Amino acid sequence: MAKITYVEHNGTEHVVEVANGLTVMEGARDNNIPGIEADCGGACACSTCHVYVDPAWTDKIPAKDDMEEDMLDFAYEPDPATSRLTCQIKVTDALDGLVVKMPEKQI
Repeated sequence: MAKITYVEHNGTEHVVEVANGLTVMEGARDNNIPGIEADCGGACACSTCHVYVDPAWTDKIPAKDDMEEDMLDFAYEPDPATSRLTCQIKVTDALDGLVVKMPEKQI
């Protein structure tokens, strides 16, 4: 299990424990975290689970693959350094303490 902090665009924080093997997106969905819509259900076929990973964590999570890079082109105000799709980040013990921030909106 990893404790993950989801920060809404307005600054509201939600700290939840997410089981290993799930994705950060599934952790948000299963805990009713607003701001992550996940329209495609985690198939990396949309950008509605876009977040900004706290800069302290960008080097601690696996790198983006080409498909995620392509989908981020459709995200709202993507940041090349911190934008990620939460459906592509698998939870492990190493992610304990991860902080992700939601954009103003998902598109």
